[in-house]
Amino acid sequence: MGRTVPTFTQVIQKEIESWSKFRRGLRKEDQELFDEMFRAPRIHLAASTYTMRVIPFESVAMAIMLEQEKQIKELEKKINVLEEQTISDLEMK
Repeated sequence: MGRTVPTFTQVIQKEIESWSKFRRGLRKEDQELFDEMFRAPRIHLAASTYTMRVIPFESVAMAIMLEQEKQIKELEKKINVLEEQTISDLEMK
């Protein structure tokens, strides 16, 4: 039988394991953020499987950056709403 290609879920798990010493060196709160970052690639499994980069960490990093970009955009929207409310409140005074 030939070699089987690992699933991207297995690739992600292998990447997480390869960073385990780095993670252990982090403070507890940073370990939690680290774990949260590595949840992002699982959200984008289909895209990562579809592209199957030569260097799998590229897909992992892209998924993390994509999720962070989504969070940035959501925060920008919230800031804009708060700014508009503040301006409106000031105009009413």
